[in-house]
Amino acid sequence: MTLPRFLQIHTLTPYAAALLNRDDVGRAKRLPFGGVNRTRVSSQCLKRHWRTAVGDWSLDGLGAPMSVRSRQTFVQQIAQPLRAEGFADDAILAVVEAFQAVLLGESAKAKAEKAKGKDAKDKEAGKDAEADRDPLADLKTGQVLVLGHPEVEFIRSQARALLQSATTPKDARKAVEALFKDKETLANFKALRLACGLDAALFGRMVTSDILARGDAAVHVAHSFTVHGEDSEPEFFTAVDDLEKAAGELGSGMMGDSELTSGLFYGYVVIDLPLLLSNLEGVPAREWEQADRTLALGVVERLIRLIASVSPGAKLGSTAPYAYAHTVLVELGDRQPRTLANAFLKPVRVATGDDLAATANARLSEYLTRFDAMYGAGEQRLIASLEPVTDLPATRTAGLADLTGRITAALGGASS
Repeated sequence: MTLPRFLQIHTLTPYAAALLNRDDVGRAKRLPFGGVNRTRVSSQCLKRHWRTAVGDWSLDGLGAPMSVRSRQTFVQQIAQPLRAEGFADDAILAVVEAFQAVLLGESAKAKAEKAKGKDAKDKEAGKDAEADRDPLADLKTGQVLVLGHPEVEFIRSQARALLQSATTPKDARKAVEALFKDKETLANFKALRLACGLDAALFGRMVTSDILARGDAAVHVAHSFTVHGEDSEPEFFTAVDDLEKAAGELGSGMMGDSELTSGLFYGYVVIDLPLLLSNLEGVPAREWEQADRTLALGVVERLIRLIASVSPGAKLGSTAPYAYAHTVLVELGDRQPRTLANAFLKPVRVATGDDLAATANARLSEYLTRFDAMYGAGEQRLIASLEPVTDLPATRTAGLADLTGRITAALGGASS
């Protein structure tokens, strides 16, 4: 038995009185689909919550290094530790700026604009403020960088070596360029295991550098959306000023409004198993079935748990938007993945008192049955659900633990 190439995860999760993901004006994000607007949660929001989740099933519990996502990486992770070791600020600035230029491809125009912006800030801040300003702050990048701890440690160690060799600021750029032209150094840098971090190995990393490795996402995440038309209402609220009330004042201290939504959300995630093993173990994609699966199996199990139980949510303090998936359907197979979102192309409508979740499950069953009739049943399917599932062409499991156990057994027990 060979390993399946793709693992697809479908979920149905209900939320009440929540504001899961806000747009730029503070309203719930929306998506037009099937002729009506749906409430949605962006894939970026979902991935962020899964990456940073804390608990028994957190990704950092796997023991693999995570990524550093920041504009401050060169300041806090590289320059400041070198300063603490006793190197002079002007030398650190020259060397680290040279690494930025070579690794990030900083153009002369970008460097000039950066200097121009610094000059403008200096004039605005005044001489007194400039005297207190940390010169290493100029190493802050213009955009959030995704770097792995192994990459950061490598850059810091190489910068330290150049500083110890007393490389002059004038020669720093040439020295860094020469460093990465050295075949052995470049090979060592690119051979770092999980160089860009565990989460970048899962969700990808976009870089424009010829030296930093671009990472294609092994985990593909769709925007989740309600299986029905949007259900929302404005939320008017006030805040009482206790001291003014005690003094006999009438009225509130402030008034405001926001938006509350409710709904049953369909979520969809695909795990590209060959790419996952290639990203995690550093093997060529064509050799993925021979790779060590230990870390990949841990990732798969934890991801399924996180997808089912971690809630995104704005306004946590006033809505407590914590919910677990009512239905988790997992498919393992080789053919191209396909979403089941089209089961809800026609929005689900139920009469007052009817069971929305049961109706949505029935929609999934009916759509999968029609899909199999047209294209054939090409996947092994497992389902865990709080709802009665009678006609869905999938194997019912005793719960999420049983479902994940069967999946990891199938993936770990298969042989090439």
